[in-house]
Amino acid sequence: MLVETAARLLAEEGPAALTSRRLAAEVGSSTMAVFSRFQSMAEIRWAVREEGFARLDTRLDALPASDDPVADLVAAGAVFFASGVENPHLYRAMFLDRPPEDDDLGAATFERLVALIRRCVAAGRFPAARESLVPVWAAQLWSMRHGLVTMTVAELLPGEQAVFVLDDMTFRLLVGYGDDPARATRSIEHGSRVAAAARTSPEMKGDPRA
Repeated sequence: MLVETAARLLAEEGPAALTSRRLAAEVGSSTMAVFSRFQSMAEIRWAVREEGFARLDTRLDALPASDDPVADLVAAGAVFFASGVENPHLYRAMFLDRPPEDDDLGAATFERLVALIRRCVAAGRFPAARESLVPVWAAQLWSMRHGLVTMTVAELLPGEQAVFVLDDMTFRLLVGYGDDPARATRSIEHGSRVAAAARTSPEMKGDPRA
């Protein structure tokens, strides 16, 4: 409750609103209770980011690995998008607010994306790939998803349209990386189905962090 409330205050009113007194009042507790769990407000801000990445990792871990690495890449992107739209306060703390110094909580998420792209390269789906391009492509896919989450949360783009744009941009990037258009289309369709199934699975519904 403290982490969720802290994330909401940060998103809606900015860092100045996140004080121990305000946080305690919002959850119906005392500042002593707040500091019985956290030693400082900086620790609370870090906990908000940590919780956000833990929830995202839980969702990504629920995705099954398949023999189609491009579909797995698409599924991970769909889950990333859905997680951001469904948890906008945490998403803001994770990706929009400046992180504390020496905070590398997002590094593992990016490396997960890099590893998925390397699987696609190893499978021959991106034949023109060079190792130096892999992190560049990861940054392209990340920024595409991040931009669509931001636009959807800001209500600049309806959710259904955002999903269509996400699939269309993904297709164009995959083909640009050298994938066959027909195979890319099938992988996008399969990956989207896998992501949707993972979001509605009993395991995810039962996870308190889902």
